[in-house]
Amino acid sequence: MILRISPQRLARTGSCAQHCRCHGKGWTLALRAHISERQRRYGAEIRRLRLDADVPVQVAAAHIGIRGPQLNHIEAARTGLDEERLRSLASFYGCTDEEFLHTLAAIGASDGKGWWSRHKRKVPDFALDLAELEHWATTAYLNYETFLIPGMLQTEDYMRQLFGTGETPLSPEEIANTVRFRLERQQLLDTSTTFHFVVHEAALLMAFAGRHVMRNQLAHILAVSEKPNVTVQVFPFSVRATPPYSGPFLLTEPASRALSTVVIDTPGAPISYVHPETVNTFRGRFDALSRLALDPGSAGTSTLPNSERDSWGVIQHIKHGLELER
Repeated sequence: MILRISPQRLARTGSCAQHCRCHGKGWTLALRAHISERQRRYGAEIRRLRLDADVPVQVAAAHIGIRGPQLNHIEAARTGLDEERLRSLASFYGCTDEEFLHTLAAIGASDGKGWWSRHKRKVPDFALDLAELEHWATTAYLNYETFLIPGMLQTEDYMRQLFGTGETPLSPEEIANTVRFRLERQQLLDTSTTFHFVVHEAALLMAFAGRHVMRNQLAHILAVSEKPNVTVQVFPFSVRATPPYSGPFLLTEPASRALSTVVIDTPGAPISYVHPETVNTFRGRFDALSRLALDPGSAGTSTLPNSERDSWGVIQHIKHGLELER
């Protein structure tokens, strides 16, 4: 689909070189063939700002010198918007949150390229979108898992067992590509982002990976949990209260908390939720799960005499049991 912009209007509004090109006597606005989750989120936020301010699309478009259909395409993430016009719209809508605008502008200006670009056509598009989303999670990364070890904490051997014995086992090449991709994702653990994992005790006892693999996997979790920016809690079977939510999910929080995203793992592809009320609901659920879970513990405190049962101690106990099995 192509939008034509007259030379006169172009002179008044300027052009975004990334999305416009010459076409005969006028100009055309190129629309994206593929829309990433980052681009979709950018457009959705611009639309949310307008709807919250109760401004008709035609009025908002006129404010920055474009037509209503063009703004519709921007809000649908079919094309982008430069920072100057973004800030002009935000001011018109009454948005004064500088942290939000700074982060949103950076998201909009990004070319979408990063370490994940090397894996294009080797892993599904939704995996690339997830990696890009995680890239922007510079403040916090919250993850609740029920029956599997969180991807960020998985060892290579655990991954290979997981991808090779699933409902739809992957080919050796697909397994190799997926493992390389997931291991590279884990480099985020060495950044300043705060990671908080709540893992159900069931995930620690799953036997599909085998005793040797699980023993090393649990040792890896204990080692990673000692990082200053990583918290691991175990949600034990002994909890009598009904969990506020039983399905796995993760929440990524960039510099502006208003741009947080919830990702729910579903068969086929994850589903992302960005509406503030939905995000806040899941953040509340994670907080409740964390309160019900065991305290994190550590190698320095969990082995002290008369220490209370905690997450580090539970993981160590299960690991020790695997070491004793023959």
